[in-house]
Amino acid sequence: MSTTAPACPQCTLDETHIDGTNHVCDTCGYEWPVEIADTAPPEETVRDANGVALADGDTVVVIKDLKVKGSSTTLKVGTKIKNIRLRGGDHAVEAGGYMLKAEFLRKA
Repeated sequence: MSTTAPACPQCTLDETHIDGTNHVCDTCGYEWPVEIADTAPPEETVRDANGVALADGDTVVVIKDLKVKGSSTTLKVGTKIKNIRLRGGDHAVEAGGYMLKAEFLRKA
Protein backbone atom coordinates (compact mmCIF):
# COMPACT_ATOMS: atom_id res chain seq x y z
CA MET A 1 0.00 0.00 0.00
CA SER A 2 1.36 3.44 -0.85
CA THR A 3 2.23 5.93 1.87
CA THR A 4 0.35 8.79 0.17
CA ALA A 5 -3.41 8.92 0.36
CA PRO A 6 -5.30 9.22 -2.96
CA ALA A 7 -7.21 12.28 -4.08
CA CYS A 8 -10.76 12.68 -2.85
CA PRO A 9 -13.29 11.19 -5.32
CA GLN A 10 -15.83 13.89 -4.46
CA CYS A 11 -13.85 17.16 -4.54
CA THR A 12 -10.65 15.81 -6.28
CA LEU A 13 -8.27 17.54 -3.86
CA ASP A 14 -5.16 15.78 -2.53
CA GLU A 15 -5.66 16.87 1.08
CA THR A 16 -6.66 13.46 2.50
CA HIS A 17 -5.56 11.20 5.33
CA ILE A 18 -6.28 7.66 6.55
CA ASP A 19 -8.43 7.29 9.65
CA GLY A 20 -8.74 3.64 10.67
CA THR A 21 -10.23 1.77 7.72
CA ASN A 22 -11.35 4.87 5.78
CA HIS A 23 -9.75 7.66 3.77
CA VAL A 24 -10.98 11.08 4.93
CA CYS A 25 -10.87 14.30 2.91
CA ASP A 26 -9.67 17.22 5.05
CA THR A 27 -11.44 19.76 2.82
CA CYS A 28 -14.98 18.38 2.32
CA GLY A 29 -15.08 15.65 5.01
CA TYR A 30 -15.97 12.84 2.55
CA GLU A 31 -15.01 9.32 3.72
CA TRP A 32 -14.42 6.18 1.60
CA PRO A 33 -13.00 2.74 2.45
CA VAL A 34 -9.30 1.93 2.19
CA GLU A 35 -8.72 -0.70 -0.51
CA ILE A 36 -6.12 -3.15 0.68
CA ALA A 37 -4.38 -4.76 -2.29
CA ASP A 38 -4.08 -8.52 -2.18
CA THR A 39 -0.33 -9.23 -2.49
CA ALA A 40 -0.79 -12.88 -3.48
CA PRO A 41 -0.99 -13.36 -7.25
CA PRO A 42 -4.20 -14.93 -8.51
CA GLU A 43 -3.93 -18.69 -8.65
CA GLU A 44 -3.83 -19.97 -12.19
CA THR A 45 -6.15 -22.89 -12.92
CA VAL A 46 -4.87 -25.62 -15.23
CA ARG A 47 -7.63 -26.96 -17.46
CA ASP A 48 -7.65 -30.02 -19.72
CA ALA A 49 -8.74 -30.15 -23.39
CA ASN A 50 -12.42 -30.19 -22.36
CA GLY A 51 -12.09 -27.25 -19.94
CA VAL A 52 -12.25 -29.35 -16.77
CA ALA A 53 -9.99 -28.09 -13.96
CA LEU A 54 -7.10 -30.41 -13.09
CA ALA A 55 -5.61 -30.93 -9.63
CA ASP A 56 -2.56 -32.68 -8.19
CA GLY A 57 -3.09 -36.44 -8.03
CA ASP A 58 -5.65 -36.62 -10.85
CA THR A 59 -5.63 -39.30 -13.53
CA VAL A 60 -5.60 -38.12 -17.14
CA VAL A 61 -5.78 -39.70 -20.60
CA VAL A 62 -3.69 -38.61 -23.61
CA ILE A 63 -5.94 -37.50 -26.50
CA LYS A 64 -3.28 -37.30 -29.23
CA ASP A 65 -0.12 -39.24 -30.09
CA LEU A 66 2.75 -37.28 -28.54
CA LYS A 67 6.36 -37.70 -29.62
CA VAL A 68 8.76 -37.47 -26.70
CA LYS A 69 11.47 -34.93 -27.43
CA GLY A 70 14.97 -36.44 -27.42
CA SER A 71 13.70 -40.02 -27.56
CA SER A 72 12.12 -42.44 -30.00
CA THR A 73 9.27 -43.04 -27.52
CA THR A 74 5.71 -41.99 -28.36
CA LEU A 75 2.85 -41.57 -25.90
CA LYS A 76 -0.12 -43.16 -27.70
CA VAL A 77 -3.75 -42.00 -27.70
CA GLY A 78 -5.60 -43.45 -24.73
CA THR A 79 -2.53 -43.77 -22.48
CA LYS A 80 -3.73 -43.34 -18.90
CA ILE A 81 -1.41 -41.35 -16.64
CA LYS A 82 -2.03 -41.50 -12.88
CA ASN A 83 -1.02 -39.15 -10.08
CA ILE A 84 -0.12 -36.03 -12.06
CA ARG A 85 1.52 -32.95 -10.54
CA LEU A 86 0.75 -29.43 -11.69
CA ARG A 87 3.56 -27.00 -12.45
CA GLY A 88 3.60 -23.47 -13.80
CA GLY A 89 4.49 -22.48 -17.32
CA ASP A 90 3.68 -23.78 -20.77
CA HIS A 91 4.04 -27.48 -19.91
CA ALA A 92 1.92 -27.36 -16.78
CA VAL A 93 1.50 -31.09 -16.07
CA GLU A 94 4.30 -33.32 -14.77
CA ALA A 95 3.63 -37.02 -15.15
CA GLY A 96 6.24 -39.68 -14.49
CA GLY A 97 9.22 -37.72 -15.80
CA TYR A 98 7.31 -36.17 -18.71
CA MET A 99 6.26 -32.54 -18.88
CA LEU A 100 3.00 -32.30 -20.83
CA LYS A 101 0.71 -29.56 -22.06
CA ALA A 102 -2.78 -29.76 -20.58
CA GLU A 103 -4.36 -29.20 -24.00
CA PHE A 104 -3.39 -32.78 -24.99
CA LEU A 105 -4.96 -34.38 -21.91
CA ARG A 106 -8.44 -35.05 -20.60
CA LYS A 107 -9.43 -35.94 -17.07
CA ALA A 108 -10.25 -39.64 -16.64
